[in-house]
Amino acid sequence: MEDHIHLPHDHGGCFEKEMENVPKTENFALAADIFKKLDDSSRLRIFWLLCHCEECVINLSAMVEMSSPAVSHHLKQLKAAGLIVSRREGKEVYYKAASTPTCQVLHMAIERILEINCPKKEA
Repeated sequence: MEDHIHLPHDHGGCFEKEMENVPKTENFALAADIFKKLDDSSRLRIFWLLCHCEECVINLSAMVEMSSPAVSHHLKQLKAAGLIVSRREGKEVYYKAASTPTCQVLHMAIERILEINCPKKEA
C-alpha cells in the first residue's frame, strides 16, 4: 500500500502532502466518544461543577436539583469517559474532574461557549 495519498482534484493546496500526518479514524472515534458523554446538559453541568470542587452525590444532587440516582448515572458516564475521578472516605464517595489536559481543555471550552468564568475561590 502506498504511503502517499493522491487526491482526485488538484486545487493547488499542499494538504495532499500532509495527509500522512492526519490522525487515524480511531483517534477521532475516541474524541467522539468523549463528546457523546457530554451530550446531556445536566451531565455537562455536573462536569463543570466538578472542575471547581470535589463533592459527594448527595451534595451534587442538591446543587443541580436532581435525584441522587440520576446524578449517579451521570457520574458513571463521566467516569467511564475518564473525565472524573473518585475517592472513598469512609462511606462517602467524593468526585472531582480528572487532572488531565483533556479535562482542562473541555473546562475552558465550556466556559468560552457559555461566556462564564470560574467561580472565584474565597481567600
